[in-house]
Amino acid sequence: MQPSAGGDEGLRVEVTKKGLGKDVTIRKGGKEWYMLIEVTPENTVVVRQEKDGDKYLLDESETHDRSLTKEEVDSAITDYVNSVKTQVKKRK
Repeated sequence: MQPSAGGDEGLRVEVTKKGLGKDVTIRKGGKEWYMLIEVTPENTVVVRQEKDGDKYLLDESETHDRSLTKEEVDSAITDYVNSVKTQVKKRK
């Protein structure tokens, strides 16, 4: 997916396919939000990070004991992007 910018509260969103999963990086000024969904035949690992400059505000991961489907990965990425957009709007 191509990076998007502009009308999304000034956010730059980049989604990249990673094997069976995806990652997304969202930036606004010095803030950065990142989510990686790594899918293997045995499980799925989800990593979420939020940084303000060099300071990590959030750094967490979770492991699911099954592989997420392509649709579930796409839905999780979309939900994460929408949650960041909502978070940014509320901070205005």
